[in-house]
Amino acid sequence: MEGTSLYLPIVILLMQCSPSVPVTVATNRHKVEVREFSDAVLSCTFHTEKEQNPRIEWKKKGKDVSFVYYDGHFRAPFEGRATIEGATVTLKRVTQDDAGEYRCEISAPQDSVSLGETNVTLKVLVPPHTPSCEIPSAAVTGSVVQLRCRDQQSIPPATYSWFKDNQLISQPRHANATYLINSHTGVLEFRAVAKDDTGRYSCQASNGVGPAKMCEGKHMTIEDVNVSAVVAAVVVVCLVIACGCGGFLLHRNGFFSRHRGRSFWISQCHGAAHISSQTLHRTEDTSNVNYIPPPQEPQDFKHTQSFML
Repeated sequence: MEGTSLYLPIVILLMQCSPSVPVTVATNRHKVEVREFSDAVLSCTFHTEKEQNPRIEWKKKGKDVSFVYYDGHFRAPFEGRATIEGATVTLKRVTQDDAGEYRCEISAPQDSVSLGETNVTLKVLVPPHTPSCEIPSAAVTGSVVQLRCRDQQSIPPATYSWFKDNQLISQPRHANATYLINSHTGVLEFRAVAKDDTGRYSCQASNGVGPAKMCEGKHMTIEDVNVSAVVAAVVVVCLVIACGCGGFLLHRNGFFSRHRGRSFWISQCHGAAHISSQTLHRTEDTSNVNYIPPPQEPQDFKHTQSFML
């Protein structure tokens, strides 16, 4: 009994001197991934030193920090579609708008450390939607042709597969293949299409979240080059060019002049002179527009022969 009484004060002293644990906050899942329109559980657990009624808050980070749960109530847009148990929050039927980073904060004013927090990231997964497909209806043999497929709504991003006549087109296994498939961008490229590539093409998008989706198939026809039509088109173009150049040269050499070959007589004071219209035209072109003929003496004027055509 005497030995026990000696150790008891030491145990009491150690208990009084042992450091107290301040408020601590934790979560069992820092990253939560759920499918769209399902429930998401954002866990948060805490331990306080002395505080018996700590304050619990949830916030969502974005361009601005907004309250999710504050002063014992959920805030819009979570009001009416979220519940809390302890400090763990459950969001009902989440959408892409709910994705982001959340923070659980516990305030314990009576503790030596009065605030603790933990973060939880929510990722909302979206199954594939029907992809949009760009498939040409016709192409010429030997040309480069691209078929495109895209689903911009699936999360994570979808991967793509191409089908011809409902048969999967496998990835090319050698470098000199006539086509290439990019499963991430959804592009099927033919380096030089042949008539054997004629068929009905469709594309399928998948991302492992939900069922794969396929666009409606479209028929693509590969045709040979019409050599006779090309030759005829070239001949017509050459004729048009030749006619245009010939007409320009003829016009430039005066074949389309308005007074070509005409002549007439002009009365003069002492007789008549024969002048061609071309000579007159050239004289008019080179004469001074401001030229004024010299006045004639009244006594020298007399009526002579009129113009004779």
